[in-house]
Amino acid sequence: MPDRIATTVDGRSLTLTHLDKVWWPRTGYTKGQALDYYARIAPVLLPHVTGRPATFVRFPDGVDGGSRFYNKHVPPGAPDWVRTIAVAGRDENRDQVDVDSLAALMWAANLAAIEIHVPQWGADPNRHDRLVLDLDPGPGTGMSECRRVALLARDLLAADGLTCVAKTSGSKGLHLYAALEPTSEAAVSGYAKALAMRLERERPELVVHRMAKNLRTDHVFVDWSQNASAKTTAAPYTLRAQSEPTVSAPVSWAEIESDADLVFGPVQVLERMARDGDGFAPLLAAETTGRLP
Repeated sequence: MPDRIATTVDGRSLTLTHLDKVWWPRTGYTKGQALDYYARIAPVLLPHVTGRPATFVRFPDGVDGGSRFYNKHVPPGAPDWVRTIAVAGRDENRDQVDVDSLAALMWAANLAAIEIHVPQWGADPNRHDRLVLDLDPGPGTGMSECRRVALLARDLLAADGLTCVAKTSGSKGLHLYAALEPTSEAAVSGYAKALAMRLERERPELVVHRMAKNLRTDHVFVDWSQNASAKTTAAPYTLRAQSEPTVSAPVSWAEIESDADLVFGPVQVLERMARDGDGFAPLLAAETTGRLP
């Protein structure tokens, strides 16, 4: 395969490079396969990242190559058609990429942006429109315990009038989301922390709301801090840089309630999308957008 292939995506000129380069040595999964996955999953991925400042996790030499870095700033040499979002930071102001089109997605993936992470807000970091809980199993726990915590959290959120959807982290845990009317960072973080603390009070043998390593053995850490404006979470449908290619994939509550395997690779996720559509569509629907109590 040629090292450089010139193509046009949505009317934008792109040069794709080194498509036969192996990014996941354990399985032989290549850069070209990763770009093909992103091109095919774009219809359901893009609505969840468009309008949000993207953070890329880039692996120029693949997941085992030793070179890994987070990229918040717009990469040098970005085409002038790549849209950006101005973000005011504590120490600096910066422009970040808005992955708002198939062309932008393919351009980023070609730069070895294997993972895409976004915050729970769009243009205004103090107007959050999503709440997220990251369920992270500690030593001695796993997906089984995460399922139990997810169901408990879903019921508490429902009692407060919030519709919860779930996805795999693409690693060991689960991410729970609820769509919100625009709400301040302080209010969302405060609510999420209070919810995590309530889960810990009700199930102290299972849940911990603090990150301290000495507390996490045999517990699921409910990371409420992901709601801080400065933090990001793996986007729905992003690839994850595990030893084998996995995806942060939406899952149904029926799957969480069952013993179904909740680790999905790119091929499985494309099959699920073709069969079921966007499992995270409720995040985009007005009727499932809630207000914090």
